[in-house]
Amino acid sequence: MVKINKIYTRTGDKGTTGLVRGPRRSKHDLRIEAYGTIEEANAFVGNARLASAALPEIDAVLARIQNDLFDVGSDLATPGADSPDADFPSLRIRPVQTDWLEQQIDRFNAALDPLRSFILPGGTPLSTALHIARTITRRAERLASALIEAEPETSPETLRYLNRLSDLFFVLGRVTNDNGARDVLWVPGNYGDLDKPD
Repeated sequence: MVKINKIYTRTGDKGTTGLVRGPRRSKHDLRIEAYGTIEEANAFVGNARLASAALPEIDAVLARIQNDLFDVGSDLATPGADSPDADFPSLRIRPVQTDWLEQQIDRFNAALDPLRSFILPGGTPLSTALHIARTITRRAERLASALIEAEPETSPETLRYLNRLSDLFFVLGRVTNDNGARDVLWVPGNYGDLDKPD
């Protein structure tokens, strides 16, 4: 477990930050952007949980996701392979965690009617919060994809996990909209009164 006694260290005052191992990097480095966006997504999951207490099955899933997102962040904050003399292996996101997301997607999606259109974020406050978490997760996924391209030793499982996680947030967004009954559907070319003459 991590033990933190001091909140500020002044080590980042010059615009760099330390990774789990390796040299310090700029605070706008792609790797820092990637795991910083994971942290942002996690904060929005926490915000969604303010409204999920009345739905214990969903709240338990979100609690597990918050913990797993710390694992993803640790994975991304640890570049390179472990040295042979490492005292313990680096924390990496594991396929079993991604598989668990797939199981949750299948479980919650089973009760939903098929989509007739794309969905606009809205409906209930919890659904909207989950859509925000979904879009931030998609941004984290884009950053992880760029990081894997720039630093191929980066764990590809992080990308797979984030891809499934955004899918799960989408499904949960529908579930928390009364199983899709309160989904806000996109109406293409819906100009409303714009076509009427003044």
